[in-house]
Amino acid sequence: MSEEKGWQIELRQSTDWFIEDKTSRTVEALKKNGFDSFHVPTRAAALDRLLQLIPEGSRVGIAGSMTIRQIGLDDALRNRGDQVDDIWAKKYRMEEHLAIRKRHFDADVFLTSSNAITEDGKLVNIDGLGNRVAAMVFGPKKVIIVAGINKIVKTVDDGIRRIREISAPMNVKRLGGKTPCTEKGCCDLNVCQPPDRHCHIITIVEKKPMKTDTTVVLVGENLGY
Repeated sequence: MSEEKGWQIELRQSTDWFIEDKTSRTVEALKKNGFDSFHVPTRAAALDRLLQLIPEGSRVGIAGSMTIRQIGLDDALRNRGDQVDDIWAKKYRMEEHLAIRKRHFDADVFLTSSNAITEDGKLVNIDGLGNRVAAMVFGPKKVIIVAGINKIVKTVDDGIRRIREISAPMNVKRLGGKTPCTEKGCCDLNVCQPPDRHCHIITIVEKKPMKTDTTVVLVGENLGY
């Protein structure tokens, strides 16, 4: 392997510093808001820590999260024999989908991501059906939220803007939807209406829900939408 050039070292060091500084500040803010929180540098490190955090034999609910699957946590849990209620495991009929989502509310562990996390420790999400954001705040014995560095924003308004302009268009495109954000490249809330609209519910979690054991894990990589 060729030796790093001076500018390459400087780029790597400044990038590492930026990620470390941003995630550290956000983790401290999350802790101040009552969440258990920590950050890891890579998805591989995240997988190791999360498998330690989730007791073997747990019944685990997994929401529709690209982040969880990029880390490989869904397959790792199945391989070690945990019961995994995963809405993406196969093609389900709608009744089966709804039944799995309802099981998430009394899971031992519920795994999801957050659409945005503010630097002052708030969780910002937009949902269509609402099962994900509902299970994030009440029901499961433990909730674990995993997010990449790309999900960190300055303010709640920045978080909502990020969802409307970045994560929602890509998710709608993945699902084959036709909305202004996928057809015109911009969010138009006046035009975007049911049944095509995907953004129905906005939640802002300012402090850890009172009766929900919640851990937020920040990963120093870009993950998910």
